Amino acid sequence: MALFKFKIDNVDSNARAGTINFENGVNLETPLFMPVGTQANVKSLSSNDLDEIGYKMILTNTYHLYLRPGTDLLKTFGGVKKFMAWPYSMLTDSGGFQAFSLSTLTKYSDSGIKFKSHLDGSYHDFTPENVLDFQASIGSDIVMPLDDCAPYPASEKRIIESLARTHAWLERSRNHWIKNEFNKTQSLFGIIQGGTGFNTRKQSAQAVTSLELPGYAIGGLSVGEKNREFEEALAATTEEMPSDKPRYLMGVGSIPEILYSVSKGIDMFDCVLPTRNARNGQVFTSLGKVNVRAEYNKLKDTPMDERCTCKVCKSYSLGYIRHLHKTKELLAYSLTTYHNLFFMKKFMEQLRESIIQNNFQVFYNEWYVKFK
Repeated sequence: MALFKFKIDNVDSNARAGTINFENGVNLETPLFMPVGTQANVKSLSSNDLDEIGYKMILTNTYHLYLRPGTDLLKTFGGVKKFMAWPYSMLTDSGGFQAFSLSTLTKYSDSGIKFKSHLDGSYHDFTPENVLDFQASIGSDIVMPLDDCAPYPASEKRIIESLARTHAWLERSRNHWIKNEFNKTQSLFGIIQGGTGFNTRKQSAQAVTSLELPGYAIGGLSVGEKNREFEEALAATTEEMPSDKPRYLMGVGSIPEILYSVSKGIDMFDCVLPTRNARNGQVFTSLGKVNVRAEYNKLKDTPMDERCTCKVCKSYSLGYIRHLHKTKELLAYSLTTYHNLFFMKKFMEQLRESIIQNNFQVFYNEWYVKFK
């Protein structure tokens, strides 16, 4: 039922280097990072910028696109990819997490989620079925089902309730996906929940992966839990996931978390961290994180990263970019965002190459210490 072929090119311990070949001709090398284009745009960059950097897959948000500009409009335009001039692959989440986190009033029931729009206060319902209808109108390549992501921390009772809903909703989503023949144009991934509990994570992973789907995702991590909790929950989850399907860890984008997750066999990541931090003046470099707004950068006529080959580092000094940020010029956000996404693309390419060359642990040790 997958509209792509997933192949493992090499395994170094548990770290995997793979290839996802879509029927539409887009080929993705894993491990991969997806920039987040929440509202049909990666903030401050154009689709051409992302293409220039080399990205072939981005993530957009069903909740935001449903509210604005609306899925009917996107359907009229032939989907969000045509709307934003993006010719490659796209993944959309279900919007359930945003309905929970952004609404002042969210109610869960066995039928779905009722939430209040953060834009105008209007009420809306998300169900396992209609979020797939919305994503069909959006026209993404990989779609996510509605799930119940319990907050952190949560009681055992709340976690168990979350799993019961998530698993029941996934069955309904899969049935709707097949019945409406969405499976002929979009690939549905299952989402594993379970909080930070070892047993609940394993239970959810077993339940979700028992349904034959093109790929599987892990949700509900990197939401405020301690590092030890994150690592133990992730390890428990990946042990139960099939090796022949892509494994996607949702909402994770820090370098230490990516490194640890890849060491446990994760293939796909998305996160707003590189772009959000860039807009707040923090860039990722070959030496670690740099605060471009710091006073000591005022007179620096060197690039943000002297080892970086992006067009920003080739053309502009750190002192100039600091000036742009201090004066809140719009160009500041574009330049540092471009650089951070260029860094992430090159970092993931080098990470993949370390797995191909059976040198992942050396790469892990080198980069973890720079960003811990």
